[in-house]
Amino acid sequence: MSTLHSPSNGGTDRMSGRAWGVLFVLCGAIFLEGIDVAMLNVALPSIREDLGMSTGMLQWVMSAYVLGYGGFMLLGGRAADLFGRRRMFVFWLVVFLLFSGLGGLATEGWTLIVARFVTGVAAAFMIPAGLSIITTGFEEGPQRNKALLVYSGTAAGGFSLGLVVGGLLAAISWRWVFFAPVILSLLVLVAAVALIPRSPRPERTGEGVDLAGAVSVTAAILLLVFGVERAAHASAAMTTGTIAAGLVLFLVFIAIERRSSSPLVRLGIFRHGGLVRANLSGMLLAAGFFGFQFIAVLYLQELRGWSTLETSFALIVIGVDAILSPTLTPKLVARFGNTRVIFGGLLLAALSYALFLPVGADWTYMAMFPSLIILGLAFSLAYGPLTIVATEGIAEEEQGVAGGLLYTSFQFGAALGLSSVAAVNIGATHGTTPAALLDGYQAALIVPLAAALAAAFVSAFGLRSRPGTEDAQPAAAEATEVGVPAVEASR
Repeated sequence: MSTLHSPSNGGTDRMSGRAWGVLFVLCGAIFLEGIDVAMLNVALPSIREDLGMSTGMLQWVMSAYVLGYGGFMLLGGRAADLFGRRRMFVFWLVVFLLFSGLGGLATEGWTLIVARFVTGVAAAFMIPAGLSIITTGFEEGPQRNKALLVYSGTAAGGFSLGLVVGGLLAAISWRWVFFAPVILSLLVLVAAVALIPRSPRPERTGEGVDLAGAVSVTAAILLLVFGVERAAHASAAMTTGTIAAGLVLFLVFIAIERRSSSPLVRLGIFRHGGLVRANLSGMLLAAGFFGFQFIAVLYLQELRGWSTLETSFALIVIGVDAILSPTLTPKLVARFGNTRVIFGGLLLAALSYALFLPVGADWTYMAMFPSLIILGLAFSLAYGPLTIVATEGIAEEEQGVAGGLLYTSFQFGAALGLSSVAAVNIGATHGTTPAALLDGYQAALIVPLAAALAAAFVSAFGLRSRPGTEDAQPAAAEATEVGVPAVEASR
């Protein structure tokens, strides 16, 4: 794809009106994905009552989306590289629109579950395509950093706003939680067709698509996400067996990729230290972030008796990252570099979770506020720069894969965090008294704290690099390996 910057910019972060238009379209898609998930979270009780679903079946409304999204993300990233980023983005946005509508029309639980799975698959193809349009269309440096930080802030804003909007829509009818994304995705689709520039279909070299690699890695990720996500609801033997099968399939995938002439994921990409650190840190960040929110919601609704809407408004302060990501974070990145900003954000996340550890049965909102606002600041510092580091210096031909890897890490981390805090909470809760519930929450809160500290530890290995020089030589070596001039990769 041709770059969207103006050559006269001279390396600044100024963008043309067309570039801003494309960025807003892509932000609309990531906002759509975030608000869709958040709205559904608060509408689940209404769905269960209307459709007569059991608790176990209701769980699959969420699990189906997680499986589709997490399982197909890596394949979706590679598809963007092979078949065209704009083409994949537009096609799967249409699928997302149609199956969101199907979810709103569902009269039986199984129809809703199927709709959510396909919607998750659509997001798994659409989101990496959108991210790779940014990373290939905006010049690497201040301009791309600004675009990615605006993009990540919009994603966070969608999730935060969705908590409130979902509560309001569910009060009318839970079906509007599905119909609202249809309207929004239709607007994004029209704008995408009009604004995102067409690009030539990637040249085919005569090499076949790595179907064996695609099947093995997708099955591996599906099994791992399924095993982790269901850990708190299944026997230890089933969980262990599912995860073990997923790991075996990963080994099969690696063996296939080593011998494939056109691998789904070139294993040499993992020699890029920044990409590896960003994926590990991102996985742990997501684990802590979603695990903490899960426990906070249980505390406010189960123990304190707050309504869904009251809980949504209480947690919306975390959405301050939607404001800080495109305003404060770029200035800090320009001064200190991505890795240092990420490290600071992860330390703030650990501080946020630590401050919430002694939560009491009668805490006022102002007692909770420091943890929530610090968490919003932490996420604004870590999330966007992690996206930059994970894709920086990667050859254009592999930007989709890099984006798919990162979002797979985020999704797997979210599933890992949710299942871990749920398991610890269940194991530590002995009874239904307020004191027993509080013991379970406090024990479970150790999980996000440990995840944030582990993420900070991983990120610290990149602190030795000077700002702006992180992993420059490995990136150049990789670019040479895939046939891209090293001078372009280190641009």
